[in-house]
Amino acid sequence: MAFAASPSLSSLTSSTSSAAGAAASAASSSTSSCNAFHAPRPLHLSLKPVSPQPKPQSLSCSAPHVPCAAAGDGSGTGNRGDGSGGNGGKDGGGGGAGEDDDDYEEAEFGPLLGFDEVLRLAAARGVALPGDMMEAAKDAGIREVLLLRYFDLQAAPWPLGAMIRAFSMLRNRMLADPSFLFKVGTEIVIDSCCATFAEVQKRGKDFWAEFELYAADLLVGVAVDIALVGLLAPYVRFGKPSASTGLLGRFNRMAVSLPSSVFEAERPGSRFTVQQRIGTYFYKGVLYGSVGFVCGIIGQGIANMIMTAKRSVKKSDEDIPVPPLVKSAALWGVFLAVSSNTRYQIINGLERVVEASPVAKRVPPVAMAFTIGVRFANNIYGGMQFVDWARWSGVQ
Repeated sequence: MAFAASPSLSSLTSSTSSAAGAAASAASSSTSSCNAFHAPRPLHLSLKPVSPQPKPQSLSCSAPHVPCAAAGDGSGTGNRGDGSGGNGGKDGGGGGAGEDDDDYEEAEFGPLLGFDEVLRLAAARGVALPGDMMEAAKDAGIREVLLLRYFDLQAAPWPLGAMIRAFSMLRNRMLADPSFLFKVGTEIVIDSCCATFAEVQKRGKDFWAEFELYAADLLVGVAVDIALVGLLAPYVRFGKPSASTGLLGRFNRMAVSLPSSVFEAERPGSRFTVQQRIGTYFYKGVLYGSVGFVCGIIGQGIANMIMTAKRSVKKSDEDIPVPPLVKSAALWGVFLAVSSNTRYQIINGLERVVEASPVAKRVPPVAMAFTIGVRFANNIYGGMQFVDWARWSGVQ
């Protein structure tokens, strides 16, 4: 408002007073039928600008009396106060993200089944659900696809069915990725063949003289392959995080909140920040390093015993020195933490892109062929790289 163009406050007051006096005089000279309740009221002027009435706003939350920020994806971000809403600002206020996530999850994993429905389906199939799945059904329900997938997996021929019922780590990974065992088997077969090829190429004429080293690498490689695929595989999370306030409880909550791999796909209820993805790389590196060191101790220890027993029977001028046990195990740990961790994180990201493509969804063998090809190339490169690392470190 341009207040400079308006009359002064004193003039307004003066004119107001004059008008009020004139009105009072006119009222007093009127007929006596006018009573006191009809006396004119004093006129009040206000200089405040009149703001327009706010338009009614509609909430996009489906549940009544629920704030939009609380009906999001469960990531806990809330309203950040920047106008973007608690769900990345996709809908201006975050209200529609909860409905979008529910629609996506229902399309991907089927409707959410309540506890009674879960019990009815389990009884109809004659299946006793494990404790953590029962707790999940009581707490929030279980998606139909996951429940039916578990029914099929636990009924698989021996030993797969028994392993699904006995080992929750395998069960949860198979529920999230039905091709998990295919990837593990592919990794073991390809790694065994590629390790043999790489060892022959790198060791050359010394291959048979160093056969014990090759056998140790192959033995450790099988155990490592299972860890390499399993530690980065996505898995279904049943149950609630530990409520313990101790060091172990806090560490468990931190580990559960991290994605399985750096490039794991986000799903409703599983949202990951950039910091969490970066933290996953280092966390998995520590796990890989620990697995590599333990497997190195076991594998190299067996190889050293074989070499020592062989030399006690027959000595040869071509015998190579027995590698140091701890140093060899440390090499395995560093190699897995740095090289393998980086390469397999990238492989998981590439497989995720291919598996989510329309072509792979229409023709599933496309994703399987890609898995075989990319893991074949990775094992060739990784096997040759390990021999170089072993020679550079002086272990072999």
